[in-house]
Amino acid sequence: MAPQREWFEKDYYKVLGVSETADAKEITRAYRKLARENHPDAKPGDAAAEERFKEISAAYDVIGDAEKRKEYDEVRRLGPMGAFGPGGPGGSFGGGGPGGFTFTMDDMGGMGGGLGDVLGNLFGGGAGRRGGRSRGTGPQRGADLEAALNLDFTDAVSGVTTTLHLVSDAACHVCAGLGAEPGTVPRQCPTCHGRGSVEDDQGFFAMSRPCPACAGRGSIIENPCKNCRGSGVERRPREVKVRIPAGVRDGQRIRLKGRGDPGRNGGPPGDLYVTCQVEPHSLFRMDGQNLRVTVPVTFAEAALGADIEVPTIDGSAVKVRIPAGTPTGRTLRVKGRGVETPKRTGDLLVTVEVAVPTKLSDAERQAIEALAAAATESPRDRLTADGQGAQR
Repeated sequence: MAPQREWFEKDYYKVLGVSETADAKEITRAYRKLARENHPDAKPGDAAAEERFKEISAAYDVIGDAEKRKEYDEVRRLGPMGAFGPGGPGGSFGGGGPGGFTFTMDDMGGMGGGLGDVLGNLFGGGAGRRGGRSRGTGPQRGADLEAALNLDFTDAVSGVTTTLHLVSDAACHVCAGLGAEPGTVPRQCPTCHGRGSVEDDQGFFAMSRPCPACAGRGSIIENPCKNCRGSGVERRPREVKVRIPAGVRDGQRIRLKGRGDPGRNGGPPGDLYVTCQVEPHSLFRMDGQNLRVTVPVTFAEAALGADIEVPTIDGSAVKVRIPAGTPTGRTLRVKGRGVETPKRTGDLLVTVEVAVPTKLSDAERQAIEALAAAATESPRDRLTADGQGAQR
């Protein structure tokens, strides 16, 4: 795969907190520890932790893969301008021999000002990024896909396994993605011996360019598949099973690694990103791993105290004790009735709202008037200004 621009800017070893000589087990161990600590399920609503989780995943995608790590280390060793050797653009170039460098035309094209095109024309090394041969030859990673999934609130709380219906590129069902007619297989390119590139020794330079015989694929298909015309890919409907974790938030994006478009010419598949759209509930709302519900109570229940039944997300009810003198807006906690995840279960947060009747019977009006007459203090007695007492 071609080096990514961020490879020059990001120290993935530092991101994972390992040394550059760390073995695969150390890297995996460090990744798992950091991923657990920063996973969105462990820190719901923490945007910084979510960004950190993405950074950790990106680092592991590169240095957790032996081939990508080898390329990354080489790119980091040379640096974005390493091809020019000591002293920058005015310094000496290495040749193809010991201590020299081998450049691809795409790498040179990325060094600003179309240098790859100039050197390609000068030394006969083929076209650069903007020339006749694109950098699309050779193995290419498949494109990432985006999909939206509408979820019922209760499914978002409990988690659900569902199926997404997509129309996208997929491995050809006739040739299983090989690109060759059934019964035949691609053969290794005799020109580049499967590498996908050839080198032109230009004295000071050893220029690498896509193999002209196989167009950078590393193999030659003598009998292309009639269905996909040798690409190994066809566009068709497909189903993707996706597990939505408990407590997913509205707008949360879930990554399914390797479930995007298939790679070309033997490249890895892309990823599928699913954006969850959670329908609001008439009673409940999520607050991290907690659930919130507002429950109306009568003035008598708030003033005298009462045991009331409160609904839960699973359809059952729990008894909640309203203490005497509970004001409107007070929140009571019911342990273990929130969002349940493998690590912990949230709580149900019950907010009390004192209901004020809008229509009174004669008996109710008389009772309230009697209460008002018997009252010995006003709730506004505390509203004093410079000790001058309440305004009546």
